[in-house]
Amino acid sequence: MDQGKEKKFLSNENISPPLFGNKFLDSLTRTHIAIPVSIFFIYSGGLIYWSLTVTQLGPLLVLLLFLAGWFFFTFVEYHAHKGLYHLEPSTQKRKDLSYKLHGVHHDFPKDKQRLAMPPIMSIILATTILFIFRLFLSKYAFATAAGFFVGYAAYLIVHYIVHIFHAPNNFLKALWTNHAIHHYQNDKIMFGVSSPLWDYVYGSLPPEWKEEKKKKVEVSAK
Repeated sequence: MDQGKEKKFLSNENISPPLFGNKFLDSLTRTHIAIPVSIFFIYSGGLIYWSLTVTQLGPLLVLLLFLAGWFFFTFVEYHAHKGLYHLEPSTQKRKDLSYKLHGVHHDFPKDKQRLAMPPIMSIILATTILFIFRLFLSKYAFATAAGFFVGYAAYLIVHYIVHIFHAPNNFLKALWTNHAIHHYQNDKIMFGVSSPLWDYVYGSLPPEWKEEKKKKVEVSAK
């Protein structure tokens, strides 16, 4: 890191500071990554089975709904990260809530215990989302929610590995690069974790990337 630049984290070690004085309450903020990932995969498997056997939707339609749900998750991921986790707090209470939701992760980005939503919250969230999908999509909700939940599980896996493991020397390295920019250079850009798609759509990219893209367009137009 260049001297003179603002440090974007407190520790880059696997340190997990307490968020609450109550030990039981604080324990609910931690989880092993395998637990919520397993919950969402199992939940999704059950929803796929239900779609094929109870709603009697055809396999192709179930697959298309599943993929649509996964794609929709990437959209929600981007906006939740940008609009909720990085919302500028207007009061001290909101500032404290924002820190507990996401700020602590930016201060301690390699804290393995807080790289995923705890199991209780995962189950509550999944059930709430399924209820909302059911309200609007009727029998098509189950396969769509399954794709959404697999998308979330994939996000959790990607988020974990880009923080804990070294980047590979292949096309997947971009995921490490994108998230490192968000954490260590500028937390106002690169909000996509499992996919950079919406960062390109909304232009939340590093300024130098935009300039390079502009030059390429100008050259191709000549």
